[in-house]
This record gives sequence, structure tokens and C-alpha cells, in this order.
Amino acid sequence: MKTITFYLDFISPYAYLAFEKLPQALADCSYEVRYQPVLFGALLQHHGQLGPAEMASKRDWTYRQVLWLARQHDVLLRMPSAHPFNPVGLLRLALAAGSVDGLPNRWVCEQIFHHVWQSGADAADPDRAQALAQQLQPRLDPQSAEVKDRLRDLTAQAVRAQVFGVPSFEVDGKLFWGFDSLPMLRAYLQDDPWFEQGDWDTVAHVGIGIERKR
Repeated sequence: MKTITFYLDFISPYAYLAFEKLPQALADCSYEVRYQPVLFGALLQHHGQLGPAEMASKRDWTYRQVLWLARQHDVLLRMPSAHPFNPVGLLRLALAAGSVDGLPNRWVCEQIFHHVWQSGADAADPDRAQALAQQLQPRLDPQSAEVKDRLRDLTAQAVRAQVFGVPSFEVDGKLFWGFDSLPMLRAYLQDDPWFEQGDWDTVAHVGIGIERKR
């Protein structure tokens, strides 16, 4: 059985779509999933990138595309009333409600994803956040130093694993990025021979013809 680390941030509609479709996409595969919350904004900062919602035209396209993808894949998705929002409180809540290994299970992640992506309301509204916390009954204080440090550590682990976006899936040291990578991930779990034919590794040797100055 393979272990998949699913790097996620509840701010990402693509992470939500991937979360919803993962069981179907990997049906009949032998695997278990570690759900690892990370701060997407910190990944972007580390890699010197803007988020999709930080560019006006890309923001509009992103929202249109995810609504289309949700329709195509029969996933309920309602845009929150404000996006982007600060996801730190929800990430900490997920970790505070996690099991003894310090990570949330699928049910906890599901409740938080639905809080953000199914109601159409403000994901960061304090009253809604409080109601969500009452539902999840976290075993730790989400504002504790332990939980805050845990989120920083998990995000740093993601950076060391060369994660640059969410959703990302890591298995056997291989990283798969994006909702649209699920078929590729399935192929790997089913021992598709392509992964042993060299193309996975040879891309690292493609030369850089020009670099844009930042």
C-alpha cells in the first residue's frame, strides 16, 4: 500500500475539487492518505510568486474555471463571498482537531472545505468560524503555540519537499501538482511503465534558454 501526502490549503478551490474527487479518481488503487495542511501564501512567498487571485484577470479566470470544473465533475461549489481570505485560522483549527499524529483526518478536512466552498458565505466570518470549531471539538487550542508551531513546521516540510502549490500529492518521493494531476497519480499507483522509462527524470536536464530578471 502506498502512502500519499496530500498538501492542502483550504483557500484553494483546486484543493477542494481534488479533495472531493480523490476517492473516485483513485478507486481500486491501494493507498492511504496523509492530509497535510500548509500555508499556501508562505509557499508563494518562498518561491517568489503571486497567487492566482492576486492578478485581476487571472483571478476572474480562476473563478470561472473552478465553477466550470465543479459543474463538469458534479461537485457542489459556491464561491465564498470574499476571496482570497486569510486561511490561517482554518488551518490551525484543522491541526487542533487532528489526531495524535498531529494531522487532521478526512472528516475534519471535509467539514472545513465545505465551510469554505459550499455555503457561499464569508469563510472568515468569526461567528461561522466559532460554530465550525464547536462542531469539530478540537482537542487542542487552535491559538496555542503548539498548533502555531506545527503549521509552520508542516509548511517548512513542504518547502523542503519542493512543494510549490496546492493541491500537491507526494508518493515515493514523486510530486504531483494540481487537480488535473489526479489521472497521472492514478497511473503511477497502477504501476504504469511510463514512470520507469526515463521521461520523469530527464526533464531535470532540459537547459534553461533564458531567464527573466525579477
